[in-house]
Amino acid sequence: MNIALPIITLVVGLIGGFAIGVFYLRRQMTTMQNDPEMLQKVAKQMGYNLNGKQMQRAQQMLKNNNQPGRAPAAKSKQGRKGR
Repeated sequence: MNIALPIITLVVGLIGGFAIGVFYLRRQMTTMQNDPEMLQKVAKQMGYNLNGKQMQRAQQMLKNNNQPGRAPAAKSKQGRKGR
């Protein structure tokens, strides 16, 4: 019985930590789609420099993918024509 309490505490802590992490990440994504400066900052940290058109496209993608009850858009596997 003495070993059950730490195991139960660990499982509850892992589940709680995961739930808090998901909540925080969703909140950050919502904030990022409404704040172009934050989106630009994250892009620079990843090594990308987005121009105005790319920023608008990224914000639109975030808005479309974060709508509740909607599945993320599937990626097209078609290549560019006329290469």
